[in-house]
Amino acid sequence: MDGRKRANIKPGTHVNIVQKQDQRSGELTEGYVQDVLTNSPTHPHGIKVRLETGEVGRVQEILPED
Repeated sequence: MDGRKRANIKPGTHVNIVQKQDQRSGELTEGYVQDVLTNSPTHPHGIKVRLETGEVGRVQEILPED
């Protein structure tokens, strides 16, 4: 699913994000969404979220639920 559409992301969604400091390397962080921080319905670089671990970044991909 598309990580650029806010409607696809809600608390509890399993995602890969890129944190600000990892944007150059493209290193992804996996986790579950705690809060959706972007207010607009879409964002070209991905919706900004806070994971349950407290890390903040933009959603690069939405992972399938196990």
